[in-house]
Amino acid sequence: MSPPRARASARHTLGEVPRPLRLQLAGGLYHIGARGNRRQQIFSDETDYRRFLEILAAVIERFQWRCHAYCLMTNHFHLVIETPEPNISEGMQLLNGTYAQWFNLRYGYQGHLFQGRFFSELIESAYHLLELSRYVVLNPVRAGLCSDPGGWPWSSYRAFVGEVRRAAFLTVDWVLGQFGREPSRARETFRRFVLDAPARPRPP
Repeated sequence: MSPPRARASARHTLGEVPRPLRLQLAGGLYHIGARGNRRQQIFSDETDYRRFLEILAAVIERFQWRCHAYCLMTNHFHLVIETPEPNISEGMQLLNGTYAQWFNLRYGYQGHLFQGRFFSELIESAYHLLELSRYVVLNPVRAGLCSDPGGWPWSSYRAFVGEVRRAAFLTVDWVLGQFGREPSRARETFRRFVLDAPARPRPP
């Protein structure tokens, strides 16, 4: 098997200190997200959450990504994304830029919605991916927004455990496949895996 193709992106401007290179891989797995500028809210109501998910679905389709988990909080979001081509920066720029323009137009705001560049972390093992699959969906519980991950509608958790229909852009087969071949048993085992997480974990 040939090694994955990598592409590093950076902007070089005369007199500007170069940003650190962002590694982009064909077949790469990433934990990515972004936070509101000065930690301000980026989602104020159901319309905002739904619009972001619509834009996310379009970006995933355009760039042929696979989304293994997601969680939208009030002032930031988490995604677990697999990229067949080395295009994570291009896709995230489109996602954040399109949503920011829509959000500012809706509320009559100007300026940056997001704080700096999106963050990204390369996922390098199946264990890391599994830990992220529960860390991401437990964010609202640990933030005190709900007592159970099923009580937060803006994450992938309820689709994984079969409480709601899976969004077309969400891929559940790999993660659930780690918990068994029989779908209902795999969903229940995943539920227990999430609920049995340590009370105060560090990010995977």
